[in-house]
Amino acid sequence: MDKQVPSSTGSMSTAVLVAAVVGGGVLLLMRRLFPRQKAVQLLRYPAATMLGKTVIVTGANSGIGKALTAELLKLQARVIMACRDLRGAEEAARDIQRDAGAQKGEVVIKHLDLASLTSVRTFCEEINKEEPKIDVLVNNAGIYQCPYTKTEEGFEMQFGVNHLGHFLLTHLLLDLLKASAPSRIVVVSSKLYKYGHINFDDLNSENGYNKAFCYSQSKLANLLFTLELARQLEDTGVTVNALTPGIVRTRLGRHVQIPLLAKPLFYLASLVFFKSPLEGAQTPLYLVCSPDVEGVSGKCFANCEEEKLMSKATDEQAAKRLWDMSRRMVGITE
Repeated sequence: MDKQVPSSTGSMSTAVLVAAVVGGGVLLLMRRLFPRQKAVQLLRYPAATMLGKTVIVTGANSGIGKALTAELLKLQARVIMACRDLRGAEEAARDIQRDAGAQKGEVVIKHLDLASLTSVRTFCEEINKEEPKIDVLVNNAGIYQCPYTKTEEGFEMQFGVNHLGHFLLTHLLLDLLKASAPSRIVVVSSKLYKYGHINFDDLNSENGYNKAFCYSQSKLANLLFTLELARQLEDTGVTVNALTPGIVRTRLGRHVQIPLLAKPLFYLASLVFFKSPLEGAQTPLYLVCSPDVEGVSGKCFANCEEEKLMSKATDEQAAKRLWDMSRRMVGITE
């Protein structure tokens, strides 16, 4: 009697069916969470738009920061890439310069670790000593939903990097920005600010850590910082505006845990529903370059248009309170 060899057809069919159901479920969920955005129209400016201008971009070695740097280089800007990962910055700079063409600006790489206020101070000392002017400061670098860790000075990492590091950076460069007026400050926030509030009683999340809330809190802090800074910079010739880039395919979400089997499906879905880094860089490029926002300050933009914010992001009292607390936390005494 012949032995019956089990057929793999049934198990394969089951696997295909499960994959189809799971894949369909993931795509449906992605469609609900991230409605497909209309095609982004890429901005076009004259080739020498930024000739003679110096721009600092934090986190310029990847994602939106790298794409923005590439576009600015094509417009003949001198871009200072302020990055924690110097090797990554050097690789990014080679890529950017190779693709920029013959008529391009200049790239300068400098170390900046926003999780260390010592690093921030060292960076600013070098800039103030070496640079005759700064035309634009782009506060772009950020960290997203990381496990609970602390900065060098003991601040919760997301609040420390996304808000406090940039707070001190901007403060220490303000005199140079004022001397370079008209000049601009651009702050990259996120629509996820909507899901946070400023927990003034526990900014370091010592009493409990929710990584999603802490990210949202830090992005709300970016908007309140922009609001108060704009008030303080009135009549100085320095403007500051924020932006929310939307959902962009970057390394920002590297700390988010996605099940192994779902990763290929998530990647495919991201190609459909997320913006590319270049598309995500259009609004910061607009705020850096466009004459349309000359003299505009204290606003937030999305898709190169002014965005209406929730009341918690336009609360002047909260903005002033956060400013005063941040100033003490980073050691600004005057």
